[in-house]
Amino acid sequence: MQTGFNELLTVTFTLFAVIDIVGSIPLLLSLKKKMDGIKELKATLISGGLMILFLYLGEPFLHILGVETHSFAVAGSIVIFILGLEMVLGIEFFKSEKGVSSSVVVPIAFPLIAGSGTLTTIISLKANYEESMLLIAILINLVIVFVVLKSLNLIERILGPGGMVAIRKFFGVILLAIAVKIFSSNVPGLIK
Repeated sequence: MQTGFNELLTVTFTLFAVIDIVGSIPLLLSLKKKMDGIKELKATLISGGLMILFLYLGEPFLHILGVETHSFAVAGSIVIFILGLEMVLGIEFFKSEKGVSSSVVVPIAFPLIAGSGTLTTIISLKANYEESMLLIAILINLVIVFVVLKSLNLIERILGPGGMVAIRKFFGVILLAIAVKIFSSNVPGLIK
């Protein structure tokens, strides 16, 4: 039972770090002002739908492309590692589109919340953890995302600029460690 709870914490925390909703607060605040508000529930439901869809259909989609889960997990661990480096070093490796759409789908639900890093992480974690555990972790993170979206202004006042930088760097180090774990546990599956 304790092992299951620890694994759930690991998976939930991994997704939380990759989604990086706290690190996205400055961008979300800017979008909220430009868009005259954010539809928090709609953004949460759309991003959750994308994550759950990828949880259940991502693997069959990979098989259609002829890609093994271990290969995708290793590739995913490299993406997660780079995301962690971005957070720790403050360097942008992955360039995002600068245009702002009036829709809540782009850029908030995708790619900000359920972006390629999140979807890659879900498949990578699926190689090591049960689907049911991942589903629970996704749902927990969706609740967190909704709460953060609802209280953007309050969080900004509480954390301040220095606090937000510290949190982003902390989650970056955690992501680096998780990426190494996923990489090391899936590389043996590639060697035949």
